[in-house]
Amino acid sequence: LSLVKKITNKSPFKVAAQNVSSSAEGAFTGEVSAGQLKDFGVQWTLIGHSERRTKYGETDAITADKMEKCQAAGISVIFCIGEQLEEREGGKTDEVNKRQLDAIVDKVKDWKKVVIAYEPVWAIGTGKVASPEQA
Repeated sequence: LSLVKKITNKSPFKVAAQNVSSSAEGAFTGEVSAGQLKDFGVQWTLIGHSERRTKYGETDAITADKMEKCQAAGISVIFCIGEQLEEREGGKTDEVNKRQLDAIVDKVKDWKKVVIAYEPVWAIGTGKVASPEQA
């Protein structure tokens, strides 16, 4: 990360982490805390990406913990929301997205440091695309 930061330091680009730990500092091998990202000068991270939710079992509660840690450290967040195909076909798109957002609302103190990214999980690698109305 420090090398990437050095290369992009004078460019308009910002470096973002793909993940951040829900834990604070401590012995959590393989995890990178919000404080560590701050120490590296990384200003952005993703939270709630569909792969983290589906492959690693990250719950709404975990995404809320991550948001809280990032807000405390001053790290900006790209917060991903989105529904699975069966949720979309079941007419639950709004319900799922609202649930995911509701989990973080009380944790956000500075909305200027949060970007919401709608990621329709059903459209990833399926050839199906979200219409502008759906997005």
